[in-house]
Amino acid sequence: MSEGRVERRLVAILAVDVSGYSRLMGQDEEGTLAALRAVRRELGDPKIAEHQGRIVKTTGDGLLVEFASVVDAVRCAVEVQREMLARNAAVPAQRRIEFRMGINVGDIIIEDGDIFGNGVNIAARLEALAEPGGICLSAAAHEQVRDHLDLAFHDLGEKQVKNIIRPLRIYGIALGASSRAPQVGAPLPLPDKPSLVVLPFENMTGDAEQEYFVDGMVEEITTAMARLSWLFVIARNSTFAYKGKPVAVKQVAQELGVRYVLEGSVRKAGNRVRITGQLIDATTGTHIWADRFDGALDDIFELQDQVASSVAGAIEPKLRQTEIERANRKPTANLTAYDLYLRAERQLLSKQRQGRTFCEP
Repeated sequence: MSEGRVERRLVAILAVDVSGYSRLMGQDEEGTLAALRAVRRELGDPKIAEHQGRIVKTTGDGLLVEFASVVDAVRCAVEVQREMLARNAAVPAQRRIEFRMGINVGDIIIEDGDIFGNGVNIAARLEALAEPGGICLSAAAHEQVRDHLDLAFHDLGEKQVKNIIRPLRIYGIALGASSRAPQVGAPLPLPDKPSLVVLPFENMTGDAEQEYFVDGMVEEITTAMARLSWLFVIARNSTFAYKGKPVAVKQVAQELGVRYVLEGSVRKAGNRVRITGQLIDATTGTHIWADRFDGALDDIFELQDQVASSVAGAIEPKLRQTEIERANRKPTANLTAYDLYLRAERQLLSKQRQGRTFCEP
């Protein structure tokens, strides 16, 4: 190679980091480091070697790995994630080590054993977008593996990410019921603010090719609900394990740690579709809201936007009213708050008496 010439090659890049690394280190530095070393020694390094990968570099909470084949990269990532979920089954949620992974295919620059370039940057951005325990692929990586691996891929749409000129088309991998199924045990505690999950809608069109529309509808509704800052919404990736399976609303709510569950279905007749939905308070089994939306498939994206906006607009006031009624029914356990309430009530009554006396002839 002539002096000054840059060495390049086309590779598959796997970027990995530990979700919540700073929190884990803050809780137990030595224990976290020991657990990470054990995972590397017993699982990560052997799997990477098995699939002919090369660890380019490590950081405190992550790895950068290159593969000659994107099929090998995806197989390696899936096997590691599935094994990690099995290992975490008996570990308390706050102490679990969960990886986020991003995979891209790109042309990279090699220098002193390290790799650089846009292909590496995209892999890192994909990893940052992945859910804990999840894997995100670029469109280029998805194109190479979709017909070669028996996996379910979900189109997560386009995202504009930092320092990348064009929006990225992103795909997630549904790892199967064994991978993302919530662990059996004590129900997850409810978050401080109202919480909701949008379950995968049932495809009742009789056409398997409409799955993309049904999944896209759920994604749009989830995104619309997530824009409500006062509401905690479970990410769509976390509900993949329930797709196509009969579920008990109360069980799902306990497993995911939410109070409200939105479920629905999609029917089709000719060029028209009917989307139905119902919102349930899983703590009481009460149906808070139910409605249906009809539309034509002439413009799928416009229909998805309209339905998502309509659902979010209809659900928000219902949720607010339900939360207000819940708060009114719940007595305070804070004696200071109760004391202040009594003082305020006394002041209000005093003002009212003064007003009546002043107004009397």
